[in-house]
Amino acid sequence: MAKLKIIPLGGLCEIGKNLTVYEYGQDIIVVDCGLGFPDEELYGVDVVIPDITYLKQNRERIRGIIITHGHEDHIGALPYVMRELDVPIYATPLTAGIIELKLEEHDLLYNTQIFTKRAGDKFRLGCFEIEFIHVNHSIADSVALAIRTPIGVVIHTGDFKIDVTPIQGEMIDLARLGQLGKQGVLALLSDSTNVERPGHTESERKVADKFDELFKGCEKRIIVTTFASNIQRIQQIVNVAAKYKRKVAVTGRSMENMIRVAMELGYMDIPDGVLMDLTQIKGQPKDRTVIISTGSQGESMSALYRMAFSEHKQINIDAGDRVIISASAIPGNETTVSRVIDELFHKGAEVIYDRHTDLHVSGHASQEEQKMMLALTKPRFFIPVHGEYRMLCKHAELAHIMGIDSNHTVIAENGCVIELGRKSIKVEDTVPAGRVFVDGSGVGDVGSVVLRDRKHLAEDGMIVVSIALSGHDNSLVGGPEIVTRGFIYEKESEELIDEVKRVVYESLSSCRHQRISDQNGIKNKIRTNLTGYLYKTTKRSPMILPVITVI
Repeated sequence: MAKLKIIPLGGLCEIGKNLTVYEYGQDIIVVDCGLGFPDEELYGVDVVIPDITYLKQNRERIRGIIITHGHEDHIGALPYVMRELDVPIYATPLTAGIIELKLEEHDLLYNTQIFTKRAGDKFRLGCFEIEFIHVNHSIADSVALAIRTPIGVVIHTGDFKIDVTPIQGEMIDLARLGQLGKQGVLALLSDSTNVERPGHTESERKVADKFDELFKGCEKRIIVTTFASNIQRIQQIVNVAAKYKRKVAVTGRSMENMIRVAMELGYMDIPDGVLMDLTQIKGQPKDRTVIISTGSQGESMSALYRMAFSEHKQINIDAGDRVIISASAIPGNETTVSRVIDELFHKGAEVIYDRHTDLHVSGHASQEEQKMMLALTKPRFFIPVHGEYRMLCKHAELAHIMGIDSNHTVIAENGCVIELGRKSIKVEDTVPAGRVFVDGSGVGDVGSVVLRDRKHLAEDGMIVVSIALSGHDNSLVGGPEIVTRGFIYEKESEELIDEVKRVVYESLSSCRHQRISDQNGIKNKIRTNLTGYLYKTTKRSPMILPVITVI
């Protein structure tokens, strides 16, 4: 009998770029297609997406891409992947609406089939039957998947938490998960993001209470920033604004698009007369105004950033403003968020942010909820996903506490081929996996060599040495001209520049004596000699770029 193969191409030993492949016989399905954000070592890189070499090699066998919810770390790579793969996408209504916006921006919408499914729906893709199961998360319309395969049912949770008092919709469908557990679950793949947090994740309703406290009696203009995708949070802001007779304006393209889609699909209800155009702000009393803005992560192009640094065309921040940051900083964004907060304080604004308040709750399950997921589904095998390596290990420990044999648990890495039988689980193979860098319109054209050069330039600067040589005998007929960037300022370091020129003269003389006449040989000699001299003199190693013109 064939084995079920589960192949994570992203989302393991990292946060973000979630993509998992399920393969049985000649059929492949893909769960989620997310991106990651660059760390400080990835100079100039915009986003990071999974390596889909394996999917391109097996494109004829892919039956569809199934999306659990509409966050960037689960849908952000779709515009890049759909250029390579002609396969249908399956998602809940709000998630499908967000995907359509994203694909439309990349001129890919009309070439892509998107099928809308709701929680409770079942559909077949090849030998797989997929069931959507309602879960709670920080974006509406999130689902877990029950994937029925020829050898058993696999539950893929996606991102989830257990919220017994959700702002919108019902609590997670624990009954269905428990029913599947009683029928028998072959394997559980479960979200590990918050596994280091003991207890339970708090309800979204706690944030609503804090908003009410901050709006009540406030005589200032209120500016609130949160994740554009958190429709439930935005609905709470609108509700409390309406309660205190404030009008609401929205700024930031992603926020505007998200609200439009949510309203069209019935996921938001904005009372008549509450929403106003941004151009109407100046005629509105400050104590009757709320602005909902993008920029909770300090993004340099976001509306809040532009307000903070006086670059916004319609909104100026001053001492008459209360700015509420209703989001926690994604790891890696702390510095940029702090910079924006500092600038808002410089403007005289009152800034209220997560560090001191209950303005944000996580969308991910903490330890007790993860235990409940394990207890309800009673899986034979367990594969922790969506987390850094320590998180996966911690989640495996929880599973062991809940009675799952450690031999039935696999802590995998991206590219591992996990083979499941009815009574066995093992990792014996790998496929290509890794990070593909998106830089502007280029996808994958920035590799390790380019990043190494960027790092070198950022840390040590560069020196360009321009010389003109005779085409007859390689004698020097012009230069050397020295230009530096990020190393020294030439006009203030004339003595060092003169020494650099001296080393260049000596290098050319050495080339003549050693009968080195090809341009690459001459460049290497200049580069080697200058590198040694500059490190000895300055203890720095700038990038050295010799440029030779033959006359």
